[in-house]
Amino acid sequence: MIGWLQGERIDSWEQGSRKGLLINCSGVGYEVQLAERHLHRLSDGSHCTLWIHQVQKDDGCSLFGFPERQERDLFRILIAVNGVGPQMGLSLLECCNPEELVNAILEGDLRRLSQAQGVGKRTAERLAVELRERLASWSQRSEAPLSLVDRSDVKALPIQAEALKELEVTLMALGYEDLEIRRALRAVAAEESKPEASDGDAWLRESLRRLSLEAG
Repeated sequence: MIGWLQGERIDSWEQGSRKGLLINCSGVGYEVQLAERHLHRLSDGSHCTLWIHQVQKDDGCSLFGFPERQERDLFRILIAVNGVGPQMGLSLLECCNPEELVNAILEGDLRRLSQAQGVGKRTAERLAVELRERLASWSQRSEAPLSLVDRSDVKALPIQAEALKELEVTLMALGYEDLEIRRALRAVAAEESKPEASDGDAWLRESLRRLSLEAG
């Protein structure tokens, strides 16, 4: 398996929506697909180093290249999710840089994730649910950790801290996931007629209403 290439860019190629480089490595030319935002970094004749993910299929082999190892590793995590193939994984990394993408997944920002070509709401939800814990622990282990999203979005809600704590405990006891709860709380806070900061019962009712709407 090819995991890393170092050589000279001798040409670029384009096939439909796919774009990449032809790289001369010790007299052998490798066609490597890249995100478009990476293509602009390299001009013909320039020396380049790429971390590679190789996909082997019956009809041939495809190489996907990334300037940084961390981004290649993130790509591998993305395509391990059911329904997310290499092209969709590259599309996600085209739409967001690695830090933005990790934060979007940890926050459950489905709108941001769905901006990537081919990513619908169901796939965005699957990414957020399946990768939240894995990406948090992976980011902490990586050589150049990404800045993880904190809980400032929840702390900034117009609700008293004690009421917020009880509300989150209650919703988790009802079986809701953390990212579902956070999305519901943000939606309630955005309403003009949001509950009073001290009215935990009203926040609970409105949050449950929001959660039931999403489930429907």
